[in-house]
Amino acid sequence: MKDSAIHPVVKILRRATRAWRTPYVTELSQQRRAPFHILISTILSLRTKDAVTAAASQRLFALADTPATILKLTPRQIERAIYPVGFYRVKAQNILKVCRALIDESAGRVPDEIDALVKLPGVGRKTANLVVTLGFGKPGICVDTHVHRITNRWGYLQTKTPEQTEMALRAKLPRAYWIEINDELVALGQNICHPVSPKCSICPIREYCDRIGVTRSR
Repeated sequence: MKDSAIHPVVKILRRATRAWRTPYVTELSQQRRAPFHILISTILSLRTKDAVTAAASQRLFALADTPATILKLTPRQIERAIYPVGFYRVKAQNILKVCRALIDESAGRVPDEIDALVKLPGVGRKTANLVVTLGFGKPGICVDTHVHRITNRWGYLQTKTPEQTEMALRAKLPRAYWIEINDELVALGQNICHPVSPKCSICPIREYCDRIGVTRSR
């Protein structure tokens, strides 16, 4: 993909994604920009299907929805609320540790800087970027497996890891597209640009894609 193609590609994806399901964490941010809810839901979403994340988040927040009230729950109560998210026992412990850190270090407030967020238990750069962008409306680029895979499949980047992809996008992607690119590529990846046998025949941006590494498609 030529660098200049990113402009028509984003324009096309903006239209196309209206017909696709919005990721739950994005829906949550649209309902109300609550950084704590976005932080916890993103922790739950790691290696978990979106519908499972949504249901688990709603069950947990029905029990407690602030750091202080979550700390009143037992690990077992949190586990039951969030099951069957991936690694639910580990995530229950991390949620309690995150809530304790927020109470002890920032009076219960979620930090709005990536460097501070990644110091929290179980919080990596993907989660931190989502909290910064969706929770606070600040510039950031959330890179998950979809963003990493698709930007390399396009030929827009040549990177080996999601962290390399984030840094390459920060250097190359126009700043106006930073916040939205995750939602658009997650939707594209879930609906069309699958890891194996992507639906290239119906992809709205197929004319711009170099299809790097694609050996079989539909």
